[in-house]
Amino acid sequence: MTTRTPRAKSKGYGTFGGVFVPTLLTILGVIMYLRLGWVVGNAGIVGGTVIILIAMGISGATGLSLSSVTTNIRIGAGGAYSIISRSLGIEVAGSIGIPLFLAQAFAVAMYVFGFRTGWQMLFPAHPDLVVDFAIFLVVVGIASISARFAFRVQFVILALFVGAIASVAATVFTLPLDQPPQLIGDFPGAPETGFAGMGFWAVFAIFFPAATGIMAGANMSGELAEPRRSIPIGTMAAIGVATAVYLSLALWLSRVATPDELVSNYAVMIDRAAWGPAVLAGLLGSTCSAALSSLVGASRILSALAAHKALPGAAPLARTTRKGEPRNAVFVTALVAVAALLLRDLNAVAPLITMFFLITYAMVNVVVLLEQGLGLVSFRPLLRIPRGVAIVGAVGCIFAMFVINPVFSLFAIAVVVAFYSYLTRRRLAAPYGDMRSSLFVAVAEWAVKKASRVGGSRERAWKPNLLIPVEKVDELRGTFRLIHDIASPKGSLTIMGLAPPAGVEQLAGRLTEAAGQFRDEEVFATETVVETDGFADGFLAGMGALRGAFFRPNTVFLPVPEPGGEVEQRRTVVERARDYDLAVILFADHPVAGVGRRHTINVWVRNASWERGHEVAELDLLLLIAYKLQRNWNGRVRLLTVVESIEEKPAATAELHRLVDLARMQQTEVYALAGSFEEAVDRAPQADVSMFGLPEELDFDRMRHLVTRSSSAALFVRGAGDENALG
Repeated sequence: MTTRTPRAKSKGYGTFGGVFVPTLLTILGVIMYLRLGWVVGNAGIVGGTVIILIAMGISGATGLSLSSVTTNIRIGAGGAYSIISRSLGIEVAGSIGIPLFLAQAFAVAMYVFGFRTGWQMLFPAHPDLVVDFAIFLVVVGIASISARFAFRVQFVILALFVGAIASVAATVFTLPLDQPPQLIGDFPGAPETGFAGMGFWAVFAIFFPAATGIMAGANMSGELAEPRRSIPIGTMAAIGVATAVYLSLALWLSRVATPDELVSNYAVMIDRAAWGPAVLAGLLGSTCSAALSSLVGASRILSALAAHKALPGAAPLARTTRKGEPRNAVFVTALVAVAALLLRDLNAVAPLITMFFLITYAMVNVVVLLEQGLGLVSFRPLLRIPRGVAIVGAVGCIFAMFVINPVFSLFAIAVVVAFYSYLTRRRLAAPYGDMRSSLFVAVAEWAVKKASRVGGSRERAWKPNLLIPVEKVDELRGTFRLIHDIASPKGSLTIMGLAPPAGVEQLAGRLTEAAGQFRDEEVFATETVVETDGFADGFLAGMGALRGAFFRPNTVFLPVPEPGGEVEQRRTVVERARDYDLAVILFADHPVAGVGRRHTINVWVRNASWERGHEVAELDLLLLIAYKLQRNWNGRVRLLTVVESIEEKPAATAELHRLVDLARMQQTEVYALAGSFEEAVDRAPQADVSMFGLPEELDFDRMRHLVTRSSSAALFVRGAGDENALG
């Protein structure tokens, strides 16, 4: 029997063909051929140079950030999407990657329209729609064959670009180049607006999209032989060459034409070149190349999004051919581009496309700033850049967004936020780690240091952070919902497993699952296992270990032990909890009713006189836990107290009302019942949970007796002094 050997995947593309050429040809596109002269005519050679340097400076800073971060990670498919996802997670990357894909796909149509402009200079009678779809089908045909074929075609286009530049350079021998350059322009505006005038930043806004092609090579990251090496070298080399070309052409244009000619004739570069058809061929080639790069790059972003399930039902888009080509993604990208072509005029949405590019560039800079700021040992880029470079890149991108179009900037940000909200709800699982947890840890560490210096009481910041000892995970099943409702939404749980040596591994696995179930319901939970042969010894050791932690538990949650169970060990734990500054909640379930409908809470107040300093240790915690349950159950609370005679009821009732007012517990009923405590419990309105203060002398039998008399589950609480229901 023979075994078929799978065909080896392509070795990958190199720096020159895979990054430098597509990036250079995308930057030096239609704006260079048809708008650079207009920029110089408006701003003058000094103003035009400043515009070029600002635009390319922002792109250069972003390119350095891109280069730095790619030398630190194993970048996958999707270029900027892969970079952002490995740092800030799939949700952030997807919220940017989805609009970036759409922007790239729409850019295909923009470059097709640019090609048509050049084509109709040769053949003005050719219909717009025919020219558009003819070149579009050529681009799609090349892209669908393979990326390797597309790169080979781009070498031909590179030759056309070199020919165009050579035709311009040849004018040194054919033209006098004696036109005195205008240093600072008058900013007359454009022919379409009747030369109504415009400002410096308006001219900058029109030129800046020329500097947004720096990701053309990085988008092919998944198919480069050495992306860590090729992306930095190829991208920065392309930016450097493009900057030199723009500056040289700006100077040349200022010497070969008057300012009036520059602002009124968009084809001045073609007219003044030694051989105009060579420049026209370069224009056609550059627009074709940019459309090809956008189509190929967008399809790779789409494929990466589908692979990470950022798009619902898009699994087929992640599939590739035996040669690694995402053909399904290419065809879907082409369909999006067709929709853009049918719009016929993208001027209305062109600024939005630029916004999505700029948001992506800004996030690449932010990634570097965060990685550097956190000082993680994992951030060891082979190319280190000063923090100021990333700051310039990030601020420059945001500045450019609002200079170009403030309304579209805000809309683009809103779109990104909407996608982020959607992806967050989908709970995507990344196949690799990111630095989000490290970011939050760093913020937490900073907050801990600040809080430690400030000192003082934490009463107003109190929230239920429960410490729950567990010997058998099944113990949590019956109390899961009650524990959740006490802690939710801002509290936390520390589940401490107690097991003999032989049972540690099994208990640890089940506790991890249990903690995950709490986290799934928005309650932060951690788990740990203490190896011990005795409940009290193991739990006390755990409490001691947690005592020095800043984010430590503040309340022990324990079930009331059954008769004949670990009564003395539980008693020891409850009594010693005070030594560790821990409050205590003891839970006694009703054997038949359980917690009932989880709606009504009876809170028994031993002394309705509530003055700070009065020995009512449990009152604060009673009210705070009752408030938490009331909110999570959408229920109601009753405050009840017992008086010796009927004559005392009005004063006690008034004191309970005062207590409700001070604690700001709205819609709380109050009851003052005369007689003995047991009789009052018998006569009290029915509740789902009754709450009592924990007496100094622990009597577990009496606690179970109160459960029977109240016909409800019960909580017995003792505060630690950090709680404050008045806070």
